Amino acid sequence: MDDKLLDILVCPVTKGPLIYDRERQELISLSARLAYPIRDGLPVMLEEEARRLDLEEYERWRKRT
Repeated sequence: MDDKLLDILVCPVTKGPLIYDRERQELISLSARLAYPIRDGLPVMLEEEARRLDLEEYERWRKRT
C-alpha cells in the first residue's frame, strides 16, 4: 500500500482515518469498526464489501494507536 494513498484515503462511512493491516491486506477504520479489503493492490472502499471488526480485534487495534 502506497503511503501517499493511505494519507489521502478516509473511511467512506465516518470520514475517519484508516490503518493499514499489511498481514490481512485490509484498511481498518476504528471509528466504523470496519475492515476494507485490498484486492490486487486496490482498496475496495465499499461498506457492503467491508468486514465488521469483532470486539477483541477492535480493542487490539485501538491499543496500537
